[in-house]
Amino acid sequence: MKHRTVTGQIRYTSMKPGKEGHERGREWFRFTHHADGSTIMRATCEIEEPDPTVLRDVVCHIGPDRAPRNLLVHLTLGDEYLGSGWMAYDSETDRITCESEGPAIGRNSESRAAGAFDAFGTHPVVGDGFTTRLMDVSRGPHRRKLRFFLPSPDHRGASVPQIAEVEMVMEYVGEEEKTVEAGTFACRRYRYVDESEGGMGGERHPDFDMWVTADADSVLVYGSIDGYMMNRYELVSLER
Repeated sequence: MKHRTVTGQIRYTSMKPGKEGHERGREWFRFTHHADGSTIMRATCEIEEPDPTVLRDVVCHIGPDRAPRNLLVHLTLGDEYLGSGWMAYDSETDRITCESEGPAIGRNSESRAAGAFDAFGTHPVVGDGFTTRLMDVSRGPHRRKLRFFLPSPDHRGASVPQIAEVEMVMEYVGEEEKTVEAGTFACRRYRYVDESEGGMGGERHPDFDMWVTADADSVLVYGSIDGYMMNRYELVSLER
């Protein structure tokens, strides 16, 4: 086969008072890197805390130009079907399209002009790490604003897929080595900052610090969110 595969698992833990180090979820991921430079990201995410639980399955196609092509999402909330959807970007018409359905909204069809944007927001944390490839690290530590289309503005992605738009600032902090259960990795440290006027989904998302492998794979090694979330994300296995 001409493609190359990267797989692994990330553990979600809480740092809330009384729950320090408690496992609150997990994420399994698989990246398929094709010979033409395109990538398929697959992720299954289980979030046990806070209630209601979330089970999310995502498949995202990113083109060789690093532009998103399409995104598939299936969601279960509190062990009941919440909804599913397909979102796609057509560069020829410069439009974002979404087809989705769920018990709360029925069948949903949307299409809107895209304009200049940077990526799809997918909600799995490995997707957040992979998006750091958009930063030009040759410039050294710096910040830039990124415009995303995503299927849910909810901070856990726990709403029926519909087109949403957010802006986040990404900061490249520098290079750091990071040791986690999966091993010791040469990393680049980044930070997502929500400086949007209305906040993501109507509420400011706490800063998200990420340590990502300093190579073309851009695998999330460790993540840290404080604020009202107080979550940690740790790579516990990696195969490539």
